[in-house]
Amino acid sequence: MTRKIVKQYKAYRDDIRDLQTRRPVPGPELEQLDPFLFLNHHGPQVYAPDNLGLPFGPHPHRGFETVTFILRGELAHSDTGGHESIIGTGGVQWMTAGSGLIHSELSPEAFKRHGGELEILQLWVNLPSRLKMTAPGYMGLQVQDIPQIPLSKGNGAISLISGSVAGVTGPIKSLTDVTLMTVQMSAGSEVTLHAPAARQVFLYTVKGRLKIDDMPAQAWHLIELDDSDDRVTISATDDATFLFGHADKINEPVVSHGPFVMNTVQEINQAILDYQAGKFDVKL
Repeated sequence: MTRKIVKQYKAYRDDIRDLQTRRPVPGPELEQLDPFLFLNHHGPQVYAPDNLGLPFGPHPHRGFETVTFILRGELAHSDTGGHESIIGTGGVQWMTAGSGLIHSELSPEAFKRHGGELEILQLWVNLPSRLKMTAPGYMGLQVQDIPQIPLSKGNGAISLISGSVAGVTGPIKSLTDVTLMTVQMSAGSEVTLHAPAARQVFLYTVKGRLKIDDMPAQAWHLIELDDSDDRVTISATDDATFLFGHADKINEPVVSHGPFVMNTVQEINQAILDYQAGKFDVKL
C-alpha cells in the first residue's frame, strides 16, 4: 500500500509583467492545502540581454514563511532584517516573515545586463498562531550547501532542504518540522518517499509526467494525496522534476490579505496599521 491520488489541480497561468507565472494554489478549486498556502511557478523562460529582471521590489510579509527554489537563473534578496544574498541555480532561500519583514526579490545587475534562463518556485508555508509573531529570519543556500541523495542506479537525485531522508538531514531546521525537497528523476525510474499518514503531503509536478501508485500525474499540477499510508511511490514517465514535502496540519482559521496571513480580521488590520506606521524595521 502507498498513498493514492485524490485530485489534481492545474497551475493556471497568471503572468506578472513579462514573467511567465503559473499558480496551482490558491486556485478556483483549492484555497490551501494546510499548512501550504501558495505556490508560484515562474518560468521556465529565457530573458534577453538588457531586460528588466524580476518585478518583486520592496513589499511586506507577516505571519508565515516563504521558501524560494531557484531552479535556473539567479535571485538577489534583501530585507529589513539586514539579510542580503544572491542565490544561483540550484539554491534555495528560506525566509521567516514572522512578526514582519519588508523584502525585495530582484534580478542581479549582471542577469539584467546579459539575460539568461530563469525558473523559480516560491512556496508559502503557514505558521500557527503561537509563531505568527516570531522574530523574522532568513537563510540563503547555494547549491553546494544542499545535500544531494542519489536515487538507485544513478536515475536522479533528491535535493534535501529540510527534514531527513535515508539518514541525511537537510540544512534548514524548520520551526514547524516541515520537510521539503526537490526530486529529479530519469524516465522509467521509481522512488518511494516516506510521508507519515497523519501529515499533509505537498507534491507539485515541475516538469514531466509521473505515476503515483500507477495513477498518472500530470505536469504543472498540484497533486493531492490521500492519507492511506506512510509512503508515496512515484515513477517517472518522462525525465521529471517535482517539489515534495510534508508537514503537520495547523487546523486554525486562515485570514489572508495580500502579503499578510493571520488568524483573524483584527490581526490583519493590525498588520496593515503596523506596516503603515513603519514598524517592520524599514531599512531598505
